[in-house]
Amino acid sequence: MARSEHHSGDTIPVLYEDNHVLAVVKPVNVPTQEDATGDPDLLTLLKADLKDRHHKPGNVFLGLVHRLDRPVGGAMIFAKTSKGASRLSESVRSHALEKEYAAVIHGHPARSEGMLRHYLLKDTRTNNVSSVPSGTAGAKEAVLEYRVIAQSDKHSLVHVKLHTGRSHQIRVQMKEIGCPLYGDQKYGTSLNKPGQQLALWSMIAGAPHPTMREPMRFISLPPRQYPWDQWETEIYERAASSSRP
Repeated sequence: MARSEHHSGDTIPVLYEDNHVLAVVKPVNVPTQEDATGDPDLLTLLKADLKDRHHKPGNVFLGLVHRLDRPVGGAMIFAKTSKGASRLSESVRSHALEKEYAAVIHGHPARSEGMLRHYLLKDTRTNNVSSVPSGTAGAKEAVLEYRVIAQSDKHSLVHVKLHTGRSHQIRVQMKEIGCPLYGDQKYGTSLNKPGQQLALWSMIAGAPHPTMREPMRFISLPPRQYPWDQWETEIYERAASSSRP
């Protein structure tokens, strides 16, 4: 199931909503949930909007079942009931949550498609993630598939499918093959300028519906601005409708 978007409040496009599920387009640079900055976060904004639109008394339930890094925009799925949250969380644990991204990377990978497997270790003090040898204490396996779907002189547009959901996974794994993401101030400092927006977008989010069990697949295409606008919209549409990364 997929639906055209309408807007929640003033800022957040809604892709789909029923009694158990809310799918939205997360704006860039909005934290998914409250963090140390105290900036408005998506979870709080959506709860306030649900309370207002549905005239709900008291606290509104909204379950966070997956996350996107603050600079990343695109499709996200939330649960509106505890049953929905439980079943969607089970989809995450069983890898039934579909997560596919568009990313603009520097350069051209040696292989136009492939599977990347690294072991990532997060330094919680600095919020930095590094690739380390297998067997390193605390390291977690990270696996993704990628496919180059377009190129310009300096950049490649890649379609990425996550098999694991590690922190900063796409950003670190692409850096490891010599192609850091456009605008990545953390993992591509030598190639990016301060102020550039990270070019990573949650293009597809999907899972079995928590009560009806039918497949849900929500699509959001990146904004028509640089570096995304180096390629025609049709390229993104073809990638989003494809069953492979």
